[in-house]
Amino acid sequence: MSIRKNARALAAALLLLAGAALSTPAIARAPEPARPALWLVQDADTRIYLFGTIHVLKPGIDWFNGPVRRAFDGADELVTEIVVPDDPQEMAAIMGQKALATDNIRLSDRLEPQARARYQAAMAANDLPVQVYDLFKPWMVAVTLSLKPLEKLGYGKDSGAEAVLTRAAKEAGKPHGALETVAEQIGFFDDLPMEQQVAFLNATVDDLPRAEADFGRMIDSWAKGRPDVLAKEMNESLETTPELADRLLTQRNARWAQWIKARLDRPGAVFVAVGAGHLAGKGSVQDQIKALKLRAKRVTK
Repeated sequence: MSIRKNARALAAALLLLAGAALSTPAIARAPEPARPALWLVQDADTRIYLFGTIHVLKPGIDWFNGPVRRAFDGADELVTEIVVPDDPQEMAAIMGQKALATDNIRLSDRLEPQARARYQAAMAANDLPVQVYDLFKPWMVAVTLSLKPLEKLGYGKDSGAEAVLTRAAKEAGKPHGALETVAEQIGFFDDLPMEQQVAFLNATVDDLPRAEADFGRMIDSWAKGRPDVLAKEMNESLETTPELADRLLTQRNARWAQWIKARLDRPGAVFVAVGAGHLAGKGSVQDQIKALKLRAKRVTK
């Protein structure tokens, strides 16, 4: 299976996990209005809102308002993909169990000479010490390299949708649950064969010059409430490798749809926030819900 065309889609899917290491610079700017997509699944006594998120954002995007804010305020609980531990050391321990190589092979030694030279140049350009990262598996370094240019551009997890929603839930005293554990989500990528991890890293290095433009388009589509365009931008490349798409998107979406169906058996209101790429396109959560004879109605237009 080739991962060459999948690097940007994989990086987008991993933003929540690796974003835990990012901080957001304080940037004064006028708020930019946004109207991201929101859906509702309901029965006689239960409302489940589905909101597509971007895991890292710049400060100053005014998205937590209007129908999204009203839906959140009216919900009894928040549910996200994972709940990131409050203690950074706990998160580091979970990541360390998976991210560190255990076969005593330096990452640089896994790369062909030309790829190694490009990789080392990219690491130097982003102020990342090669000797330190040589201890890690390629998928982890690929994630770090994917996010470093975004960090320099002002993107950070503290401004990301999950962080905003998590803070709002704490302030309101709302319970905060998760669809997956941190270890499970890391495992989706850590279990990739080493050959695919190396290909992912090489593709990430090659795609770095386009990071700002690619991510900018994704943010624009999300902010304008264009989920079909966003899904194409995030997920299209995965269509060339259906096994990987099935693992990262379709299977997870199907499990989440089953969770939604089961949750309808209990009364109340739930605000579910997951990566926006899961909520549009072929095999989306909405598709999976439809297969279960349920309907997700678009709330925002």
